[in-house]
Amino acid sequence: MNLVRSALRSPVPDLPEIAVRADRQKLAKRLWRGAADDGTDFGFELETPLSHGDAVWATPAAKYVVRQAPEPVLEIPLDVPPDAAAVIGWAVGNLHFAIESQRTRLLAPDDTGLRQALDRMGIHYHEAVEVFQPHRFAGSLAGHGHAHGHHHH
Repeated sequence: MNLVRSALRSPVPDLPEIAVRADRQKLAKRLWRGAADDGTDFGFELETPLSHGDAVWATPAAKYVVRQAPEPVLEIPLDVPPDAAAVIGWAVGNLHFAIESQRTRLLAPDDTGLRQALDRMGIHYHEAVEVFQPHRFAGSLAGHGHAHGHHHH
């Protein structure tokens, strides 16, 4: 078994790639085990979680790259005026669902409660199966707002 403590800083770009597949929940962890498509075993003891696309091991013949499993998501198009996009982001965020914001759309987990809320608010969405990479809130987010806490009285 090969022990991985962090992603490779500068993997050789031209090496063939062998996938180390994991779901989003496993990638959020710092301690886990996995196997590459060629059967090579890895143990992960990480300071920070890995992300889709991180190279974690290399040999003279290949590099091993984390490939996150696609999962069911709801795609919410943002082909609306900026104020409407802000309302959509607020509405989904207020439901406490993780989101991935992109230039023209939001992605959120495919959840029955979220579907019902979006339907009630008249917010259009599509079903999709994609690699879902919600924003991680650790301190400040460069260009993505800030983490916050709140309480209800």
